[in-house]
Amino acid sequence: MSDGQHSYYEFWKETVSRIKQTLPQQEYHTWFNRLSYLRSEKGKVILGGASQFILDTVITRYRDLLVNTLSELTGEEIGVEFEVASRDVLEMDSGTTAGEDAQAPQKVEVKRSVSAQKSARLRAESNLNPSYEFSSFVLGDNSAFAYNASLAIAKNPGVSYNPCLIYGGVGLGKTHLLSSIGNYILENTPELKVMYVTAEMFTNEFIESIGSQKTQHFKNKFRKVDVLLIDDIHFLQGKDSTQEELFHTFNNLYDAKKQMVFTCDRPISELKNITDRLSSRFERGLNVDLQPPNYETRMAILKKKLDARGSSMSEEILNYIATNVVTNVRDLESSLTKLVAYSELLNMEVSFDKAKELLGVLPAHAANANQTLSIDTIIKVVAQYFNISTFEIKGKKKNKSIVQPRQIAMYLARDITDFSTTEIGTEFGGRDHTTVMHSFDRIEALMKADEAFTNTVMKLKRDLTTIKS
Repeated sequence: MSDGQHSYYEFWKETVSRIKQTLPQQEYHTWFNRLSYLRSEKGKVILGGASQFILDTVITRYRDLLVNTLSELTGEEIGVEFEVASRDVLEMDSGTTAGEDAQAPQKVEVKRSVSAQKSARLRAESNLNPSYEFSSFVLGDNSAFAYNASLAIAKNPGVSYNPCLIYGGVGLGKTHLLSSIGNYILENTPELKVMYVTAEMFTNEFIESIGSQKTQHFKNKFRKVDVLLIDDIHFLQGKDSTQEELFHTFNNLYDAKKQMVFTCDRPISELKNITDRLSSRFERGLNVDLQPPNYETRMAILKKKLDARGSSMSEEILNYIATNVVTNVRDLESSLTKLVAYSELLNMEVSFDKAKELLGVLPAHAANANQTLSIDTIIKVVAQYFNISTFEIKGKKKNKSIVQPRQIAMYLARDITDFSTTEIGTEFGGRDHTTVMHSFDRIEALMKADEAFTNTVMKLKRDLTTIKS
């Protein structure tokens, strides 16, 4: 790298070589493999890192060591400055960190392959959905603030907006943005440990750790991460012990300048049965809201979804959907999925009249959609009645205490909504439509044979009908 007559590049190579001999191997690789020599001036070396988080850590831990080593080697007083550098620059300079020659092309390909495998493993360990990325999020006036805040956090975790709370209704993209933050960080700073969980998962793991006497393992899991992403914190309402644990986890991570991002279906001030001290922690940082998308954004979303599927639909139909489905992104996609599936399965183009007919039977597509019963509501009501979690109903456990409530919930979803068995199966943890049909038949048979069982199901049905009306 050329930086004129004041280049300290050779001294930099010797500096990192010496430091490598004094630090534990893992520690050296964690921080110095993400640090690059950018340029130098008279009496000054400028180093680059992939994020402000990395630079802050290096400055705190190693700045004096770098300054002293460089000054000793050069015989001058050398200052060290740090800059966040683009990934392209860091990759271009990656050989300067260890002072190695450029790798042969075939070795680079092997390295990329290994990197892809590592990336997949990190995502799995972090519970992240790889399909949720910033590039696939359709930006609109309703989401610009939340999107840009999320991107800023992903680029510099633990620095500007910590903690951050993203709130808004169902299906507006909260989980998409939360996961995008995690995926971006793993892609650009893979040495950072990222953890994504729903509040329900956090609660269940905490309860399980108490039962198995592994609370220290639980604490280590969540308090030793660099980035903690927790979805749907409204689930914590009324769960005092879990709130207490999250409060201490929050304090631990905040003091260590670790990034935290949460999502909620409403502003924190509207939550009930949340302790004041935990509520104050959520409100401490940046709070941003997601609003339902406007017409232009809804059209853009529909077109992007079509492109992703490799399908096409007339402008007239897209306009009809965008005009009438005003609730959220999830309902938009559901409408589009129904029409695309109809077109593909019957191998025919969907006419405007047929589209209106098909969409007319779907719930939650009019302005009063919030009055329509959702599958998620059915699951929550049934779970509460049987004193189990919605996570268990959607999960894979097959003990009777969970299977029967799960089948009842599927039966009710099929009986009192217009959702297809395929759509219902998807909401129950991605199950096949035949599982929904079997559950419906099973509950129907039990109701014919057992009056008490029938009364239980009918009570739940009455409760849900009251919600619907």
